[in-house]
Amino acid sequence: MVPPASVDPIGLLRLALDPAALLTAAGLTPDPWQQQLLRCQARQVLLVGSRQAGKSTAVAALALHTALFRRRSLTLLLSPSLRQSAELLRKVVDLHRAVGSLVPARFQSQTRLELANESRVISLPSREETVRSFSNVGLLLLDEAARIPDELYRAVRPMLAASRGRIICLSTPFGQRGFFWHEWTAGGPAWQRFRVGVGDCPRISPEFLAEERRALGDSWVRQEYECSFESLEGLVFPDFEQRCGVDDGPDGSGRPWVGGIDFGFRNPFAAVWGFTDADDVLWIVGERYARERPLHEHLPHLPRQVVWYADPTGRQEI
Repeated sequence: MVPPASVDPIGLLRLALDPAALLTAAGLTPDPWQQQLLRCQARQVLLVGSRQAGKSTAVAALALHTALFRRRSLTLLLSPSLRQSAELLRKVVDLHRAVGSLVPARFQSQTRLELANESRVISLPSREETVRSFSNVGLLLLDEAARIPDELYRAVRPMLAASRGRIICLSTPFGQRGFFWHEWTAGGPAWQRFRVGVGDCPRISPEFLAEERRALGDSWVRQEYECSFESLEGLVFPDFEQRCGVDDGPDGSGRPWVGGIDFGFRNPFAAVWGFTDADDVLWIVGERYARERPLHEHLPHLPRQVVWYADPTGRQEI
C-alpha cells in the first residue's frame, strides 16, 4: 500500500504492526484487554464479555485493520439479525473516517464497505441459506455468537478452509446451549479464549451494577455482566428452580396437571407443565429445554400423570 502524502510513514508502520493503534488514532483509549485481543495472532478466538465492555469496538478495529492492510481481503460480519450486523459495520465505517483516508472508500452502503485496495467488509444476517456463496474469507466475525444458530456456524466454517482465515466469536453468555457455549467449555486448545468481566470495564460503575442486581436479580447480572453461562441445561429461565415454590409433579391434591411439548432435535425440544388452581389460574412449575437429544433422553425429566398437549407439526415423524 502506498501511503497518501499526508500520512507519516512511521505512523503508518505503527498502525500496520499494531491494530490497537487504530483505536488510539481514532481518539479512543483501548482497554488493556482490547489491546491483548487486537494483538492476538490466533486463528480461532472466543471472546465472552460483559455487556457494554467494548467488544464490538475492538473487533471493528480488527475488521478495519484487516481491510486496510490486507489487499483484496474479505471480512464477513455476522450477527443474529441484519440490523445488528449493520451496526457493527457502522462502527467499522466510523473508525475508517476517524483515522483518515489511509485507503479511501470506493463504495459504501449500510451493509458493505469496499476500499480502493479492493478489500471488502460485508455485514450479513444469521441466515444459513444466504451466506453459502462466500468463499476465500480472510476474517469471519460472529457477533452475539451465543444467539447465532448452530446451523449457521456449521455453514460458515468451511469458508475458511482454502484461505486459512481467522474466525472470531464474541458474545455475552446465553445459557448452557449452542455452539458458543460448547466451544468455550469443550472446544479444545485450538481456540484462544478471552474473558472480559464487568471488572475489566472502567465505564460501568458499581452503583449501576447494584441497581441492575436489584432490578433484574443475581442470575441475570452474573450472565450479562460477569460472563457466567447461567442457564442450566434443560431450563429456559435461569432462576426457574429457585423461584418456583411448588414441587415438581402431581401432588395428590386433585388439581388437574397439564403440559405442552414442542418436539425438536436441532430446533430445541421444549416442554412446560403445571396445574390450574381453583380460580383457573395456570401455575407453571417445570420446564425441559434441550437440543440434539433423542426422545428417550427427555422421558426421565418429564413428570407422569400429566395430560400432555403436543405441537402437531411433523406428527408423522414423531
